[in-house]
Amino acid sequence: MIDRRAFISGITGGFLAAPPGAAAQPGRKVTQIGVLGSTRAEDLPQSEGLRHGLRERGYVEGQNVVLEYRWAQGRFERLPGLAAELAALKPAVIVAFVTQASLAAKKSTSTIPIVMVAVGDPVAAGLVASLTRPGGNVTGNSSNSVEVAGKSIEILTEVAPERRRVAILWNPANAVFQTQMRKESEAASRRLGLQAHVIAANDAGTIDRTFQSMTRERVEALAILPDPLFIAERARIAALAAKSRLPSVGGLREHEEAGSLVTYGPDFYELYRRAAAYVDRILQGAKPRDLPVEQPTKFELVINLKTAKALGLTVPPSLLARADQVIE
Repeated sequence: MIDRRAFISGITGGFLAAPPGAAAQPGRKVTQIGVLGSTRAEDLPQSEGLRHGLRERGYVEGQNVVLEYRWAQGRFERLPGLAAELAALKPAVIVAFVTQASLAAKKSTSTIPIVMVAVGDPVAAGLVASLTRPGGNVTGNSSNSVEVAGKSIEILTEVAPERRRVAILWNPANAVFQTQMRKESEAASRRLGLQAHVIAANDAGTIDRTFQSMTRERVEALAILPDPLFIAERARIAALAAKSRLPSVGGLREHEEAGSLVTYGPDFYELYRRAAAYVDRILQGAKPRDLPVEQPTKFELVINLKTAKALGLTVPPSLLARADQVIE
């Protein structure tokens, strides 16, 4: 296995670069922090990044902070109710993972500070007024995933240039984020002269049927949009893609580890870790409206050569040279 790191400048919230001094003090009161996620805890290992970042700043769970979790188990319709439960507890801050949970948190309260994490396009989603001046009670970081979706399609064509019929797997239940991603993926496909086939799956029971649809549509490659459902079902999706001999690209490295051909996207663990800086600043008295939204500083390209070999594909040396990690 070859492991390299590529760092791409893009940070807008430079004020967060150095952790402020927030070490726990004797007799310090216990602060409650609400955490809202749209998936299952076991399907979001990146969330450990939040605890990591809090520990770096002197916040230790069970000692001077309590994290009150609410997980939607992949059922997005549960998010408004879970967000309302958290708001009723009146925590000092609510940390919301990804777009749909962040929207639910914002609708649940206009006064409790909200730190959004890994939101695709927070301005277009209506979470903040702008990246530099968020306004309101929401700030945090963006994953830039909407822009990354188009780049992922480009990378797929580099690996499999002869494959012109591409399936875009999306989850309509994750309405706002997935719609943003789907539109960008379709636009990129048009720019590249590809024929895009948008295929929906909104629960685990529909995964097999989506691949049957791909067979009927005679698709030749697969783009998997980042979604909690697809992470939970990543092993089955990878196995079905292999059975159908479809090279696939995803936005989360978990797909790569399950056997997808390529993944490209931000370092999500780092985004979750960086969210702790916002929590710290807010607990020290900063207002969300005054804290600029941070964008990713690092994007990861991971290539699975074992999958490429099984599909009879040769990865161009130029793409291998750009990879952060190559699985052999």
